[in-house]
Amino acid sequence: MQNDHSAMVLEGGSLRGLFTAGVLDVMMENEITYPYVNGVSAGAMGGMSFISGQITRTKDVNIDYRNDHQYIGIRNLLFRDGIFNFEYLFHVISEEYNPFDWDSFYRNPTRFAVVATNCRTGGAEYFEKGVCKEMETAASASSSMPLLAHMIKIQGEKYLDGGVAMPIAYGKPLEEGYQKVVVVLTREHGYRKKPVSPKMMNLYAKFYGEYPYLLERLRNVPEHYNEMQLEMDRLQEEGKIFLIRPEYPVKVKRIEKDKEKLEELYQEGRRIMTENLEKLKKYLEMTF
Repeated sequence: MQNDHSAMVLEGGSLRGLFTAGVLDVMMENEITYPYVNGVSAGAMGGMSFISGQITRTKDVNIDYRNDHQYIGIRNLLFRDGIFNFEYLFHVISEEYNPFDWDSFYRNPTRFAVVATNCRTGGAEYFEKGVCKEMETAASASSSMPLLAHMIKIQGEKYLDGGVAMPIAYGKPLEEGYQKVVVVLTREHGYRKKPVSPKMMNLYAKFYGEYPYLLERLRNVPEHYNEMQLEMDRLQEEGKIFLIRPEYPVKVKRIEKDKEKLEELYQEGRRIMTENLEKLKKYLEMTF
């Protein structure tokens, strides 16, 4: 089913995105689609497999290859673009081991955008399928976590994790007129980020001192994120968005090594989505 006035937004969270993977697989199994989808960081990566229609692919890649040091490892930070080796992901895993279906990805009429942070301006930029000619590069930039990844260039500009400038891009589809927005979060209700410590800000300044707008964004991430949580609660009460999120505090770390924990989080995503499936269908079926 698809409501032509609906959209879906996917939060990041690195390997916490296994929750999102479970949610999206249940949606695909029930043929729930949207005219517009955007994702940040891990949400961008998971969103790609949703658009290509590949059930379990996000789970399989991130669990099967979690301990493959060519994919995730500190050495990649030294010799590649970051702790996640996106070149290996897109050109080895996605071509040889667990092929990504680019034909289906581009044939799907759904508008799909990934969000990255422009390091020079500190602003969020949206790279949309069919417009951007470097989607895998844009997805890599969206997922490049500060300090754990190098900046990635797209058309001469440098980018990092979209979550710095726009942690959850629910405002974009609302601005474009989509009247039913489904938001998949990777943190439980009531979660709040703590302020950035002076020690961490000094570390950011050491690495990004020549990018003052990026530094300001990094400083304000917790405040911005926490304000968005309050706004999303209000929008949900007004029926403008539909939130899907973990029920309990997520114990999985951004770079979690325990495959059992990752599998459990994936199954939690499936459980939550299954329990909310009828509510979601009713929400999407509402007339305007």
